[in-house]
This record gives sequence, structure tokens and C-alpha cells, in this order.
Amino acid sequence: MGVLTVSIKEELTLNGAQQGGVNTVSIASISQAFKRIVTLPADGGGTATQTTILNLRTDVTTADSALKDDDVKYIRITNLDASNQVALSLQLAANGGAAATTQATILLEAGKSFMLGKGVGIAAVDDDAADATAIASLVDIESIIAINDENDTTQLEVFVATT
Repeated sequence: MGVLTVSIKEELTLNGAQQGGVNTVSIASISQAFKRIVTLPADGGGTATQTTILNLRTDVTTADSALKDDDVKYIRITNLDASNQVALSLQLAANGGAAATTQATILLEAGKSFMLGKGVGIAAVDDDAADATAIASLVDIESIIAINDENDTTQLEVFVATT
């Protein structure tokens, strides 16, 4: 078993004063790491390409290359491209189900990273425009799909640490 140490460092000086900071967290009992570079195909002539870059399930036998969602303690996806952005579609499964029932999509700009601290109980989506109350019941990630609508291939680095 290992300890994953993650540090986030910002450096910014404004009017001679340092405004950045360093935040470090250690995650114990890590027994597996999953790391890969994924090349996303270029936009297919006006049609964005979609590539599943991560599968999480309550039982890993239910999907090819799935990781056990309860064991996931850290996820980082970094856009390695210098100029192209991609969208990450978080496929969300309610009540620990295997199939996604909703999705939330975020933009991942060139050179930037997206991080999560776990795979279960991470997000909720409500499209009821009449009710803008906060949602306390968070659901699990079933998978993450990268969407490339650029004319060039784009690479992502995916890193996941599990217990």
C-alpha cells in the first residue's frame, strides 16, 4: 500500500505581495494506480467525437475496463493539448445504479486539469427551472466521456488512484 500526495501550487504576485498558495493532501492506503494517455480523434467533419475515458461501476464485472467506484480516491484528467479544448461529460448514475440516468458536462481548456476526490456521491443535476434549490442527494459517476469538437486530435492524461 502506498500514500498518494497531491499538491496544488499557485504563484501570483500582485503589488509586490504573494497571493498564491500551496495546498497538499495525502491519501493513504492506495493499492492501485491507473494512468493512460488517451488520443481523442479529430472532429469528424462537423460531428464531435466522443471517447469514453473512464468507467466506474459498483461491480467491476459489469463493464469492460471498469474500476470499482467505492475504491476510487482520486481522479485527475489533464488536457495535454496546447490550444484545443475538450468537454468532459460526467455520466451520473442515481442510487448506485450501473446505467447513467443524467449527465453534467464541463469544459476542460488546453493545458488545464480536472480533479475529483472520489467516484461516489460527487454530483447532482436538476433541470427543473422552476426550482433552483440546492441538491443534497449526490449521485455516483458511471463513466466520463471526452468530447472533441476540434479539427485536430487532442490528448488527455487520465490518472486514477484506488484502494
